[in-house]
Amino acid sequence: MTNLPTQELENLVDKIRDELGGAEKITDLERLRVAYVGKKGVLTQQLKRVGSLPPDQRPEFGHAVNEAKKTVEALIDERRSLLSDKSISQQLRDERIDETLPGRGSRIGGLHPLSRTMNRLIDIFGKMGFDVADGPEIEDDFHNFEALNIPPNHPARAMHDTFYVAESTLLRTHTSPVQIRYMRDHKPPIRVIAPGRVYRCDSDQTHTPMFHQIEGLAVDENISFADLKGVLITFLRAFFETHLNVRLRPSYFPFTEPSAEVDISCVFCSGKGCRVCKRTGWLEVLGCGMVHPQVFRNVDIDAERYTGFAFGLGVERLTMLRYGVDDLRLFFENDLSFLRQF
Repeated sequence: MTNLPTQELENLVDKIRDELGGAEKITDLERLRVAYVGKKGVLTQQLKRVGSLPPDQRPEFGHAVNEAKKTVEALIDERRSLLSDKSISQQLRDERIDETLPGRGSRIGGLHPLSRTMNRLIDIFGKMGFDVADGPEIEDDFHNFEALNIPPNHPARAMHDTFYVAESTLLRTHTSPVQIRYMRDHKPPIRVIAPGRVYRCDSDQTHTPMFHQIEGLAVDENISFADLKGVLITFLRAFFETHLNVRLRPSYFPFTEPSAEVDISCVFCSGKGCRVCKRTGWLEVLGCGMVHPQVFRNVDIDAERYTGFAFGLGVERLTMLRYGVDDLRLFFENDLSFLRQF
């Protein structure tokens, strides 16, 4: 009778070996592991029998239980390795690639419509002899306002129009500061455009807090308003690829004198009058003027010797007109169904 507990243990191990051999899934194997060698498993519970045995049988039975657990754990590891190898082999067979099949192909992306327009504008002005200048988007008060003849009490300086970073530091509200920096570093003759992002506190169907501008500047001796008009008409007809009617209306900008707004005949109704142009037949596209003498003095250019013209246009507005988009926010929503049209 002294060998009975040990014999039961051996029989139990043989039973477990058979059950493990029949496990076909890792989950089944894990269930058997918990059932037999887990904290509350059958083999683990055998240790509680030690106290009920005669003292001379306790060491032998305790050792036998531990050896049985080691044997079962080794069998489990061996079966797990086998099942894992089978699973990997099956996965490789299921995911086999037939290299003789034709490829699915891939959709090629395209430029964002604003990028397309920006590149087109730079290309047109580049062919007209304008270089490209760049500058910081975080500007100081002098370059963004003061040097451009914008007085301290001007509405453009108000908090509700401008994103201020500090008392005299702000996100630039136009790319004109690039022209100021360029004129301070270069002497005439100057012919340059300044494309880039600008920021204003505004958001609706036709305005966003961040948008893009291109501003142009030409400075030399004997530059006249007629030169400005010729450049703009040439540019607008090249951009819209049609013989547009162009008109200039008197306007006011602190940094130009005289100043003008530029209108083109409506590209949707050819000047006949429609909802887009509010039945006028005209669309406003940009502002321009002759550089104010005070701006020249602020950048140490002789206003008695040199004259110049400047203009500024919104890239989003021209993109909307060129592609017939009626909501500016579509450009920034990343809707692929919209972007794929371009």
